[in-house]
Amino acid sequence: MRFFKRYFITGLLIWLPLVATIWVLTVLARTLGSMVPAFLSPEALFGVAIPGFELALVLCIILFTGLFCANFIGSAILSRWEALLGRIPLVRSIYNSVKQVGDTVFAPNGQAFRQAVLVQYPRQGAWTIAFLTGVPCDEIAGRLVGDYVSIYVPTTPNPTSGFFLMMPRTDIQVLDMSVETALKYIVSMGVVAPSALTPPPTVRSASAAGDIAQ
Repeated sequence: MRFFKRYFITGLLIWLPLVATIWVLTVLARTLGSMVPAFLSPEALFGVAIPGFELALVLCIILFTGLFCANFIGSAILSRWEALLGRIPLVRSIYNSVKQVGDTVFAPNGQAFRQAVLVQYPRQGAWTIAFLTGVPCDEIAGRLVGDYVSIYVPTTPNPTSGFFLMMPRTDIQVLDMSVETALKYIVSMGVVAPSALTPPPTVRSASAAGDIAQ
């Protein structure tokens, strides 16, 4: 029984990441393909089914949209389109929120997660990894006494959900590990320790990284 359990778990650990990756890519491909209207399907255009045609078409449309909007005429049209959407009450709220998140996360010069930090959460004495995202806006900063920073505390093993907190800069400790390494550490629930950080480095005081959040 011990022999079976040992090698079964070994095989499971090999197959599970592969199956999960294939599943995520399959769901993403189906979602993008479902955006193609019926009159642009390969059956309607060529009379035969072509696997992956819808996905390739969506990727091409996204690429050419980016190329078109990168020039002066495309930027002008995009500005007018966004101004039109900004006049529709419900659409305006959804569109602006998604656009702000997208600009922050996917922009080439964006810094959605600036630094991996160590904070005490959800109580004193319990530590977790969080990410420095910036500083509170002027209105909130004016109501807070002291130097505060904005952080994002991700959940495990799904870091896409989490908690947004504002806490004193002195209450966070900046880590030497990169954001990517910290994300991998969180997803693995602490099981896979960063090999480059063995033994763990000495944690720096948050005050030494004051220019990061400015």
